[in-house]
Amino acid sequence: MIKGLDLQLLFGPGVPVPAPRAVIDALQGVKINENSGDTQSGFELMFALEKDSPLSTLFLLAGGGALPILRVALVATISGTAMPLINGVVTNTDLSPGAGGQPAMLSVKGKDLTAAMTKIDFSGTPYPAMPPAARVALILAKYAWLGVIPQVIPSLEGPPLPTDKIPRHKGTDLAYILALAEEAGYTFFMKPGPAPATSFAYWGPEVRIGAVQPALTAESGFSTNTEQLSFTFDKDGLEIPVVYIQQRESKAPIPIPIPSSIPFHPPIGAVPPLPPTITRLTDTAHLHPYEAVVRGFAAAARRADPVTGTGTIDVLRYGRVLRARSLVGVRGAGPAFDGVHYVQSVTHDLSRGKYKQSFTLKRSGLLPTRPSVPA
Repeated sequence: MIKGLDLQLLFGPGVPVPAPRAVIDALQGVKINENSGDTQSGFELMFALEKDSPLSTLFLLAGGGALPILRVALVATISGTAMPLINGVVTNTDLSPGAGGQPAMLSVKGKDLTAAMTKIDFSGTPYPAMPPAARVALILAKYAWLGVIPQVIPSLEGPPLPTDKIPRHKGTDLAYILALAEEAGYTFFMKPGPAPATSFAYWGPEVRIGAVQPALTAESGFSTNTEQLSFTFDKDGLEIPVVYIQQRESKAPIPIPIPSSIPFHPPIGAVPPLPPTITRLTDTAHLHPYEAVVRGFAAAARRADPVTGTGTIDVLRYGRVLRARSLVGVRGAGPAFDGVHYVQSVTHDLSRGKYKQSFTLKRSGLLPTRPSVPA
């Protein structure tokens, strides 16, 4: 499709298998949304259909429900390095008839494997003496047949005593896992890999440590590898949560302010702003003090990033695929915004002869915390 890049498409009702050459030749464009957990990752494949092409029958049957599930996986290989882009299921298809000599176009849309977790409501299932991490691991075990590999990080909340309460499932598997993640200040997402037909199901804090991807460089002459890059700073959304606990004997409320620097998010901005708003959490007084503080950390984690960056790159000029849910360096944006940022989301846009990515970055403060970033 693109010189210097090899794209492999796999699909099938059970385990995805490599698509035949006719399918690859009909593929005109690919769009993939790679998100960090708040929104499901998804994809769209655009095919040019010749008359009597079997593609229309296959994908329309999947979208119409004749096939119970149709899985799709995409793998990009750049400079000999294979990188899974998406591992998901088809959710709907659209067919646009051709006109004026143009072929018909088939649009195949889908979500990552979290789409399989929205089909059945398991409300009422009991989880006696099981902390949130154990509940999540038990739920994810149902999807091992799809190649789901659990990566569950225990939260600070311990197992409840069965004599006090027995937690029960609420809603679908995806809804319940997301609710548990929100209470713990965690995130949940599916990450494709390590093999094309597998995905890591990550439930844990946003990881803002580790290897830093090569720098996104702007306004630096020959070194520039971004087509567009801009930043905004908005501290109005920052808050200092205050949790209230009750003293057991007197029932007196005790306020506990939660600092802006929380253990889930190590600082990657040297100068975090002072939050202008103090917010009282009203649903913590009935909790154990330990659980109440955890809820406060969770609330602080959701409002901890006043710096937001957006931009676009040409993947072949950048030299690799920019990945979401990891760190990346920035150069040439000015002293306030240079340094390391967290990649919140990435959109892949592939077509004949083109591979572009748009991205969203976020950070907790201004000025870099390290003197240099990898080029």
